[in-house]
Amino acid sequence: MIGLALHGSDREPSLGWLAVGSYIENRFLIPNMSSKRKSKGAYMISAVAEMYEIHPQTLRLYEREGLLKPSRTEGNTRLYTDEDLQRLEFILSLARDLGVNISGIAIILQMRERMEEMQRQIQEFVQYIQKEVLARATAAADPSKGAIVPLRRPVISTVDASRRKDASK
Repeated sequence: MIGLALHGSDREPSLGWLAVGSYIENRFLIPNMSSKRKSKGAYMISAVAEMYEIHPQTLRLYEREGLLKPSRTEGNTRLYTDEDLQRLEFILSLARDLGVNISGIAIILQMRERMEEMQRQIQEFVQYIQKEVLARATAAADPSKGAIVPLRRPVISTVDASRRKDASK
């Protein structure tokens, strides 16, 4: 289902659903819950629970299971950052829209993190290969720079060449 919703201060129409980045997100439409966040900062558990219409115990459960890692104040109050809220939105979309249980969500999040790490490693490798190809291309343009052993060409002067001809007669 793609729903039309009004978002933002101008109340302009926009799609209420948004497809984003990973395999799971591309395969299924994920609701755009980012409109529930109005500003940057940290949010207490009660505010987050109210924004996403979930019980605070659900947030505590997600933390206990390792799905969320909110920061803490000196008084041990949970504070949720914008990144935590993005992760929570993904968790809620998996649970609500796709019916994935907590164990499945944990596996999906781990796989997602591994894929992001692998993508980072591939980008580093591609950059390395590009630098290496460029270095070898410049070395090929000047063979003396890329040679393992310097190339030494024998220098034969015209005097030496004439002596050899005379010696061979």
